[in-house]
Amino acid sequence: MSVNTFGHLFRVTTWGESHGPALGATVDGCPPGVPVSEEALQVWLDKRKPGQNKYTTQRREADAVRILSGVFEGRSTGTPIQLMIENTDQRSKDYSEIARTFRPGHADITYHQKYGIRDYRGGGRSSARETAARVAAAGVARAALNALAPGIAITGYMVQMGPKKADPDRYDMDQVDQNPFWCPDPTVVELWADYLDSLRKSGNSVGAVIEVVATGVPAGLGAPVYGKLDSDLAAAMMSINAVKGVEIGEGMAAAALTGTENADEITLGPDGPDYSSNHAGGVLGGISTGQPVVVRFAVKPTSSILTPRRSITLDGAATEVVTKGRHDPCVGIRAVPVGEAMMACVLLDHLLLHRGQVGDAGGRIG
Repeated sequence: MSVNTFGHLFRVTTWGESHGPALGATVDGCPPGVPVSEEALQVWLDKRKPGQNKYTTQRREADAVRILSGVFEGRSTGTPIQLMIENTDQRSKDYSEIARTFRPGHADITYHQKYGIRDYRGGGRSSARETAARVAAAGVARAALNALAPGIAITGYMVQMGPKKADPDRYDMDQVDQNPFWCPDPTVVELWADYLDSLRKSGNSVGAVIEVVATGVPAGLGAPVYGKLDSDLAAAMMSINAVKGVEIGEGMAAAALTGTENADEITLGPDGPDYSSNHAGGVLGGISTGQPVVVRFAVKPTSSILTPRRSITLDGAATEVVTKGRHDPCVGIRAVPVGEAMMACVLLDHLLLHRGQVGDAGGRIG
């Protein structure tokens, strides 16, 4: 079995390869009557598509999404929604030299060890190009969230590039869409630009940390033990290509706190419970608190670099690999809209699960 589907009630199956004719997603479980259009989905794909500036891969893809089923007269019908994005700028010849060589840091070697065959053209399914399908599917999720819980807003941004961190005290969310790094701290944009320029020109790459915040999430989403909201969020973010670590709320830093520091004190406000802080990241016991849901994930440096790296061939012979082609010097930049997409899909899935199990039976306070 090869698992290409995620979600419980809102289920997304992605398909296609980096250098195949097309890729896409089958979305099942979207409630009927939700306004869905290619134009609305395209807004989110345009945030992720390559070639928009010199800091991302120069592969030129329109990432134009087509809706093939599940939508009639601009609204979802409740049946599977099939989405397709054609690949139009493949350069498979860029990969001919590594057809029998394993690139260090890539999934080439593990795909071969698992399946006995691999698509060496850009990595096939292991390519970050697969995430375009997720972003398209999440456009459907966002539309459904807007219909069912219009108060939810999802914002992703980069908080760290390599060792260089943004300053939370300087965050201005209006700046996120104003620079190529989706960074809320305008004071580090030029620093990051110079840093990435030097890496790009030398054929090197660097990692990043992305934060995704969802506000307006109602309390009660998620379930104890095996259906936790945060465990599904962690799995969703970890499934993104090149992600090597995920944190919820305070994350790893919680280990350095005392119990008195970490506990988010509760008082009763005019609209319900108020919390003194949000170390929990909006989730307690796997269930949303009503506070902002905060997730961070670390993206490793792009493994496709011009610096020679030692490896082996299919025959086991020693060799050196220089990866040619068009690649992101910091793949974390284009991971921002992907992180937002996974947040949207998980939140809708849990909203539907909650409505199905609990309905309006949740406990009242005050």
